[in-house]
Amino acid sequence: MEKNTIPDRSYDFLLTGGAGFIGSHLCESLLESGSSVLVLDDLSTGALSNLESCEGSPSFDFVPGSILEDDLVSRCVERSGTVVHLAAAVGVEQIIRKPVDTIEINVRGTENVLRASSEFSRRTFIASTSEVYGKSQDAPFDEEGDIVLGATSRSRWSYACSKAVDEFLAMAYSKDRDLEIVIGRLFNTVGPRQTGRYGMVLPRFVDQALEGRPVTVYGDGLQTRCFSLVDEVVRCIVNVLSTPEATGKAVNIGSTAEITILELARRVVDITGSGSEIIKVPYDEAYPRDFEDMRRRVPDITRLVELTGYAPSAGIDEIIRSVVDWKRSL
Repeated sequence: MEKNTIPDRSYDFLLTGGAGFIGSHLCESLLESGSSVLVLDDLSTGALSNLESCEGSPSFDFVPGSILEDDLVSRCVERSGTVVHLAAAVGVEQIIRKPVDTIEINVRGTENVLRASSEFSRRTFIASTSEVYGKSQDAPFDEEGDIVLGATSRSRWSYACSKAVDEFLAMAYSKDRDLEIVIGRLFNTVGPRQTGRYGMVLPRFVDQALEGRPVTVYGDGLQTRCFSLVDEVVRCIVNVLSTPEATGKAVNIGSTAEITILELARRVVDITGSGSEIIKVPYDEAYPRDFEDMRRRVPDITRLVELTGYAPSAGIDEIIRSVVDWKRSL
């Protein structure tokens, strides 16, 4: 479709960033449920190939464009019943190497979406991230817990800060403009279609193992994360969006099963049957000197379960196999 041209019709949902990893899976799910979907994406990190299964549907349309184009965003929101805002700067490597783009896209883009949603009174889901918890050591992280960010000289925290500002903006629109918003703080969503190009750890490990290259673990590998299968995360997003009691709240979305990054690498090598060696790479060799990492990232999902009765539960081996099978099918 020609840039800035929007079909003359109405949609049940607008997905910003809908050609991305999570967005494309959500688009498929919504179409399968009988909803109509409009996707707005500038394809800076997403890909049209992610939406191949959607393209033949009469209930689907794609508009190329950026969330920084406020008029385009407004026209897309006007045509849609519910807004799911997923578009953002993604990936540790992208964030560290392009900090200006990170802040501009995340803050100004989200402001454009919220302003349009407020103008047309559209219920809006804002995709946030576990990164907003920053350096807090109060794990498992509760939605009402304090945010602890690092120094402004450490560019890593520009992403966490920009997403926190997104949340503050959403809460402000909720309180001052009566906009119906729900914030989802996503914890390490993984699965088919996720690329390792921007530093995402699991697809990077799988690529390395399948190609017989060394599997590179940054730091000592003892930092822990909780990984969730994308299909289950999509179900959580749909659930909180359809739950009136979630309005005006931030909700953690993720698994509570911790695994060290070193153990994740071992599982990947084992499941792929690879002969790859696992090697540790110091952070100062992998990233600029101002990089800083977190030791634990574990959600408290009490609010999610109380609101929806559901939470991600797929085991790590199942998750790894889903990525391996997809990579092998390419």
